[in-house]
Amino acid sequence: MLEIENIHAEVDGRPILRGINLSIEAGRIHAIMGPNGSGKSTLTYVLTGRESCKVTQGSISFCGRDLLSMEPDERAIAGLFLAMQYPVELPGVSGLTFLREAVNARRKVAGEELVDSMEFLKMVRSKANSLGVSDEMLKRSVNVGFSGGEKKRNEILQMAMLEPRFCILDETDSGLDIDALKVVSDGVNSLRSSDRSMLVITHYQRLLDYIEPDLVHVLAHGRIQKTGGKELALQLEQRGYINFIETAA
Repeated sequence: MLEIENIHAEVDGRPILRGINLSIEAGRIHAIMGPNGSGKSTLTYVLTGRESCKVTQGSISFCGRDLLSMEPDERAIAGLFLAMQYPVELPGVSGLTFLREAVNARRKVAGEELVDSMEFLKMVRSKANSLGVSDEMLKRSVNVGFSGGEKKRNEILQMAMLEPRFCILDETDSGLDIDALKVVSDGVNSLRSSDRSMLVITHYQRLLDYIEPDLVHVLAHGRIQKTGGKELALQLEQRGYINFIETAA
């Protein structure tokens, strides 16, 4: 589904990624762990098409298409979804309106019938309840005045409604207490399927207790330094990243 080959990228003229190679098949969940400054956020910028990030070498194929030639909105329409570490606020735009416009935009491109307000309300309520997203939250402006846990639950609801083919979870556990983490993780796990893949980016092993990955990659100094199973995440929790940082340096 996603093929990253020898990606080099820089931000504001400073090299960050120095040769990323990564292949994620349909139905698989991969996790990337690494210290601050390792290039985790830059990788999400590359995948989603952020303007401040410049790819200087390499290629990325998404579902057989050249991802780097696509605009950010084209990537979203094609099925790429980013759950951000710090979800943005959209004052004046209700959650219901935002979700319905996003869902109908995807349906329009796919040549499917658009969903009216009443039908959409039934659709969204069926998914919102399991994530602890109330009608009152849906009526409020997107993420305005939300707690950290509410913002993350709202993003997983967006993911559930849009049904993307590839999901990037950028430090979704950031700022969550144990109860909120479990709710969000249950929502993510409910979306696991044979035709949907995920890339989970995190500092800590605790998220991977709830969202179990097929493979774990250690990113340091702009390169993937090691790949293994879930036991690799446990090793990192116990020993930290110092060995990988020293080896990369």
